[in-house]
Amino acid sequence: MSESSHAPQAPSANRTAAPPSHSQTSKAPLGAFGRLDPKIQRALAAEGYETPTPIQENCLPALIDGRDLIGSAQTGTGKTAAFTLPILQRLLSGTGRGHSRSRPRAPRVLILAPTRELAAQIGDSIETYGRFLSFRHTVIFGGISQHRQVKALTQGVDILVATPGRLLDLMKQGHVVLDSVEIFVLDEVDRMLDMGFIHDIKQVVAKMPRDRQTVFLSATMPRKMEELAGTMVRNPVRVAITPEAPAVERIAQRVFFVGKQDKDALLHSMLKNPAVGRTIVFTQMKHAANKVVAKLERAGIPSAALHGNKSQSARTRALDGFRTGRLRVLVATDVAARGLDVDDITHVINYDLPVEAETYIHRIGRTARAGTEGDAISFCSAEDRGFLREIERLLGKPVPAEMDHEFHCANAFHSTQPASRVPGGGRGKRGGNGRPAGKSRRPSSGNPRGGAKPRRNRNWG
Repeated sequence: MSESSHAPQAPSANRTAAPPSHSQTSKAPLGAFGRLDPKIQRALAAEGYETPTPIQENCLPALIDGRDLIGSAQTGTGKTAAFTLPILQRLLSGTGRGHSRSRPRAPRVLILAPTRELAAQIGDSIETYGRFLSFRHTVIFGGISQHRQVKALTQGVDILVATPGRLLDLMKQGHVVLDSVEIFVLDEVDRMLDMGFIHDIKQVVAKMPRDRQTVFLSATMPRKMEELAGTMVRNPVRVAITPEAPAVERIAQRVFFVGKQDKDALLHSMLKNPAVGRTIVFTQMKHAANKVVAKLERAGIPSAALHGNKSQSARTRALDGFRTGRLRVLVATDVAARGLDVDDITHVINYDLPVEAETYIHRIGRTARAGTEGDAISFCSAEDRGFLREIERLLGKPVPAEMDHEFHCANAFHSTQPASRVPGGGRGKRGGNGRPAGKSRRPSSGNPRGGAKPRRNRNWG
């Protein structure tokens, strides 16, 4: 079972439909799905799901039994269903009849997600898997009016999916109380910490009962994450699912050593090739994404930026345009792209290398889905050299380098700079190592030069 993502709509209280009177025949569920109520199994069968993914097989039994859990898994592993299915099962077991017993403003389940897109995706999953049940759920996030959100909460919801900022706003206004929370899920905690939500999370946790069930999920699990989890869970089950290696093997990875000042020209030279289709370009900073899009638009390449400072309407337009093909390029930060699931992405381009090596795997996994092949291209300046070494250490092999292109930077190739964990990573400071040896090859204004076609790359032949 995989996850899907839709542009979030204004939320309202949703009650899943009661089951029709006729029965539906289906194959007996396999593995952990066999522990689910027939109504939930029926919803799975309607979606064509018969066999749980590894993370679902590992998480469902423990969560159905009420255990706390610490899980490490990337998007695309079936992670959302791994916690939404047992939540529905637990609610069924608690009521005995599968009917809502929520009271106004007091959800029984709270799911925190870092972004609006991910929160909406989780809400879609609850709607899908709970379609034959009678529970209420709603999704709340910032960037839109709170009126419909408050109305839904006043009617009472069993499951509340929220982003931290909007949740705290509504709590302070008295529209949400957490003294009835039985199950608490923190999804993609690493991204929440990156976005500065740590204090918000602690405020939320302080308002919930201590005897709740807690699910703590993160794509990566460094020491600081373990320490945070230890303050929230009791005797947890631990589950770690790594991305499938075959998917990475289907991706042709290349690194281009380039001076920082030549990244835009190199990107333009690549995107001029019609063989480079639907593309995601990753930047480290929001302002960098905006600058890249502005230059691509001036060059006649349809593109849009996706990051946390964009309004909800702008984010929705960008995602819709990218999915429909109206926009060929999406320039995104890691936080904004989490939960994004778009088919037929041919190329992922790392305009900036990520600070965390694990994020590289997550980025390039946007391509080569459903058995297809794809290309992952990374730009590496002298300042990025340490990040590349950490990525190669994680991969267990070097990323093949393309040396024969117009913007090759020998100083970047030979740089021994370490990876910097300082916010910004030293990016944006012009240094001697960031410029190619010899004369700078800046493109003439309004006419960026196309680089030489890289060798051994099937998509730029």
